[in-house]
Amino acid sequence: MEKLIIAAGTGFLGQVLVNHFKDKFEEIVILTRGKSQTVNGIKYVNWNARTFSGWEKELENATVLINLAGKSVDCRYTKKNKKEILLSRIESTKILNKAVLNCENPPKHWLNSSTSTIYRFSLDKQMDEVDGEIGNDFSINVALSWEKAFFKIETPNTLKTALRTSIVLGKNGGALIPLKTLAKIGFGGKQGNGNQFISWIHEEDFANAVGYILQKEITGVINIVSPEPIRNVVFMQKLRKAIGFPFGIPMNQFFLEIGSFFIRTETELVLKSRNVVPKRLLENGFRFKFEDIDEAFRDLLH
Repeated sequence: MEKLIIAAGTGFLGQVLVNHFKDKFEEIVILTRGKSQTVNGIKYVNWNARTFSGWEKELENATVLINLAGKSVDCRYTKKNKKEILLSRIESTKILNKAVLNCENPPKHWLNSSTSTIYRFSLDKQMDEVDGEIGNDFSINVALSWEKAFFKIETPNTLKTALRTSIVLGKNGGALIPLKTLAKIGFGGKQGNGNQFISWIHEEDFANAVGYILQKEITGVINIVSPEPIRNVVFMQKLRKAIGFPFGIPMNQFFLEIGSFFIRTETELVLKSRNVVPKRLLENGFRFKFEDIDEAFRDLLH
């Protein structure tokens, strides 16, 4: 493989992918809001994710483009933040579509971020890419608009895949860090009634899945989740066990609302039941290294 471009690749997931792919590509380019520079053999090129400014030339002759751009949903859903969450995803996807179409030799395969939150709240049914039911709320409508902006422009010479990613558990970033902190100070009990499902994936499986999609040239929408969604109450119990903390005070919805107000986030991030399974990955023969949450915790917490 020759050239990999990661748009908005300086965050947690970008770094997971860089570490995974650094020996597999001759050249890695990261489009960033930071300054243009080369560090440890990786080329960083400034972009604003909305307009052309020279970065688009990097797409010529690229093998793979991965777009991770989008304002974090870990914030209060104020009018301003909601607008930014939506626009940051739509505008970056639109400008990349333009850039790809302008290329004489466009990237062979483009993977665009999406989210497993696109499916409705579900305690009763596992959601896959074929029979999964799409819901209707702010987060879901953002995901729908995002995928529409991605797929509605046809790119005849570039394969397209939307990654409906769940919570990625990592050693140095992602959701596991704050949850581990909560558990260590005694607040590692269930959140809400604890019945809601968590769809999760280990960072290594996330990177391996991305590599597998590229290798097998899988297109369309694909759920990037481990095969076993787990109830919140069990997830928190196993997390406490993994860090050796004997008890966890449960957080009911009232306390979650107060807590999330103070840490400037939304309770939806922990209360929504994401009951999502990776049907297409499994059908295509992908093997997970960490199917079991206990194994994932053992690896990530020690």
